[in-house]
Amino acid sequence: MESAGRAQAARDRVPRIDPYGFERPEDFDYAAYEEFFSTYLTILTRRAIKWSRLLKGGAGVQKSVTLKRYIRKGVPLEHRARVWMGVSGAQAQMDQNPGYYLHLLQGEKDDSLEEAIRTDMNRTFPDNVRFRKGSDPCLQRTLYNVLLAYGHHNRGVGYCQGMNFLAGYLILVTRSEEESFWLLDALVGRILPDYYSPSMLGLKTDQEVLGELVRTKLPAVAALMDSHGLLWTLVVSRWFICLFVDVLPVETVLRIWDCLFNEGSKIIFRVALTLIKEHQALILEATSVPDICEKFKDITRGSFVTECHTFMRVKTQPKCREICAVYGEGAVTAGTRQKWFEKCRAGDFSLDEAPQSSRPVEVDSDQIETLIVNSQCYTTWKIADILKISKSNVNHLNQLGYVNCFDVWVPHKLSEKKPS
Repeated sequence: MESAGRAQAARDRVPRIDPYGFERPEDFDYAAYEEFFSTYLTILTRRAIKWSRLLKGGAGVQKSVTLKRYIRKGVPLEHRARVWMGVSGAQAQMDQNPGYYLHLLQGEKDDSLEEAIRTDMNRTFPDNVRFRKGSDPCLQRTLYNVLLAYGHHNRGVGYCQGMNFLAGYLILVTRSEEESFWLLDALVGRILPDYYSPSMLGLKTDQEVLGELVRTKLPAVAALMDSHGLLWTLVVSRWFICLFVDVLPVETVLRIWDCLFNEGSKIIFRVALTLIKEHQALILEATSVPDICEKFKDITRGSFVTECHTFMRVKTQPKCREICAVYGEGAVTAGTRQKWFEKCRAGDFSLDEAPQSSRPVEVDSDQIETLIVNSQCYTTWKIADILKISKSNVNHLNQLGYVNCFDVWVPHKLSEKKPS
């Protein structure tokens, strides 16, 4: 009785509609949420003060080690749009193309594009009061405009199911059509290339990469999938194509997107691996294909994913490896790096064209995160630690431009090629 009374009291205190306009589901645990939020509110307040200090003066958002650390700890809602626009490059694109968004809306009529978008309007967040036709204002028109403009902007993609959920979240955060359009362009055009193209090659490839990561790190789960002939796309496709929208709680998704806009698609792998790793025992209880699929739905619910601050602090970095090396001048051209990237995306991790004079260094992705500055080079002290050389020697290498990291985040099979 006491527990029931506590639950009812929490239900009376916690609003039925969340700050983003979503109705809480019937089975929502109001008591657990209230307990979590009482702690999280203190964290939010403290982070908001620090963010206000960091962003004071109205200067543009510049990527830095400090900013990255702040973002990983969460961006307050009042600063989220500005930070996303800055770190993703969307702000720069918007500034360089004044009037472009309105021009797209006034472009040539495309009946098939418009019909495809209209079909999904009522399917987009039916549980959100702000997207209902009777709401004032109704965000359906805003959503339609953003998707229509993007379809005209990127005719190779046009409109693909899943983009409506991305655009919807962007609108809820930015409250701006134009900013939402440019952020959608950052996601679809740069951060997640080929996720939403007709072939969906990038989406399919990344799901296969996740499968290989699981095979390496969680072989029992991979064996379960193999024993039932179950493809990863059947259980995680929504995670990737909707970027966890309608999969995880809203605030958790936004915390993931904070990092996604700043660090790129590797964040999706990290979150996916964290979910699977933390619930490995539950998944392994499955005895059939429907049971496995149900387990993968179950792991996206509950306190582990609701408590977003704790969730994002879990060590999500898989112990993947990246090839890092110290090279002589001119040893690695931009073309070679791109070739390696394409090979890795295609599943070939051999990198046979690596110069024989290079000295490979094996570094886990967590180290990579703290080392790369603007995806170009390492900090001096860490290179010295990894290579076991003096800092002065690393400074010299840095000055000459010899210390580089390949901007590739895929699992490299180094078991047969240990560093010398």
